[in-house]
Amino acid sequence: RMLTRTPSVVAQVFLLLSIVLVIAIAVIQINQQQVLSPGLKYGIVLDAGSSRTTVYVYEWPAEKENNTGVVSQTFKCNVKGPGISSYGSSPGALAKPLDDCLNKVKERIPVHLHKNTSVYLGATAGMRLLRLQNESAANEVLASIQSYFRAQPFEFRGAQIITGPEEGVYGWITANYLMGNFLERNLWRTWVHPYRKETMGALDLGGASTQISFIPEDPEEHLNSTLQVKLYGYNYNVYTHSYQCYGRDEAEKRLLALLHQKSHTSANVDNPCYPQNYNTALTMKDFFGSLCTQSLRPVNYYPNQLVNFHGTGDPGLCQEMVSLLFNLTACRDREDCPFNGIHQPKVKGNFVAFSGFYYTINALNLSGQFSLDDFNSSMWFFCSQSWAQLQFMLPKFEEKYARSYCFSANFIYYLLVHGYNFNAETWPQIHFQKEVGNSSIAWSLGYMLSLTNMIPAEGKLIQLPLKPSLFAGLLVFLTATALLCLLFLVYLCVVSHHRKNVPHVEHVFIPE
Repeated sequence: RMLTRTPSVVAQVFLLLSIVLVIAIAVIQINQQQVLSPGLKYGIVLDAGSSRTTVYVYEWPAEKENNTGVVSQTFKCNVKGPGISSYGSSPGALAKPLDDCLNKVKERIPVHLHKNTSVYLGATAGMRLLRLQNESAANEVLASIQSYFRAQPFEFRGAQIITGPEEGVYGWITANYLMGNFLERNLWRTWVHPYRKETMGALDLGGASTQISFIPEDPEEHLNSTLQVKLYGYNYNVYTHSYQCYGRDEAEKRLLALLHQKSHTSANVDNPCYPQNYNTALTMKDFFGSLCTQSLRPVNYYPNQLVNFHGTGDPGLCQEMVSLLFNLTACRDREDCPFNGIHQPKVKGNFVAFSGFYYTINALNLSGQFSLDDFNSSMWFFCSQSWAQLQFMLPKFEEKYARSYCFSANFIYYLLVHGYNFNAETWPQIHFQKEVGNSSIAWSLGYMLSLTNMIPAEGKLIQLPLKPSLFAGLLVFLTATALLCLLFLVYLCVVSHHRKNVPHVEHVFIPE
């Protein structure tokens, strides 16, 4: 009896030990695992605008949120010289100015990540105009950029001319992303989609084009003029329109061309939007050389002929001349069609106005939000100053910009009030802003965000206390031991039970 009890006790002890060890190893393996982040990924976007090129470096964690990266701007560099569309006749000269910025970028991104860092170049309205004017010159500029980047250590994803609507939507994505309208951190420090948060409209003023983008009151009504955007697992129907030739620089060329056309003498022209006592000589090519002013060219057009412009600083007349840049009759008083015959839903909600809008507002010594009356009085005061007085009023004085701020302010007024139908009541909903935190509001971040949808996320690396093979081996061994002990105990039970049930037959010897 003692002999059968001993194996039973041993088997029970082994069974218990095996179960305890299996549970202990599993608990340690799960609780002591370390989640190693796959680190950061980088992307580079070159915003090749009409007046200059800006290089942005973005970074995001390699594990993504609902398929879209959580991206932040870590570096920005303005390439010296004009925009790439100015290199139509000498595309080879592009490399030198790009080098200065790219060398700084190489220092910002860890060397071992260079070959996995994607570079994208998006060219906007300046190149759209060049392509319309001279397609082969535009192609040569893009080819020159391609060959430049092939010699760089990064993964070049191509140089493309993006469309006006794309530029508008990418700007809208950037603005809303930076304002936290797509993602926010909750109490547990994880990223979540904000509950019922409204998106903002975006107003972008570049050198050659301007864009308006927002979600209309009833997107279903405007399906023909909205684009569907998918971010962080949600769909948005965004109305967007890009007005070619309504960028700040091209609009001013059109004003100069109109003033020249209306002037009695072609050599000396008064400009009510230039400050009093400001004089400058421009060649005819400077303002008639653009595709936007081609229809205004005089019969006797000599590209190198000089024209003297004399500033008269007359705000009323300046506004009158600026109004001629807008075709307000093409719409025939239809409410959903403000100017140039373009359909536009009624503006709704808050807007952020960036790029050229911000710089002009800043020159008028305004910032953020303010009333339409405040804007008008600042504009009137600014436009009445003489050239000598302006030099003391501006925070940063550069002739090329200083002489044009009065025109820009009038143009912005006309575009927003008569073009997009903002009024005294809705004007304060426009926030004039350059950046949020350290990130610039520009279409390039939205472009990067859309493109990160195509960059595969990397899984988190999990470092376990036991190697998976050792963990599996121990589990198999201990489970097998437990099973054997269990089977042995079952066997002992059956044997002892069987013994109890065998009847005791007593042999009785009956003598014969």
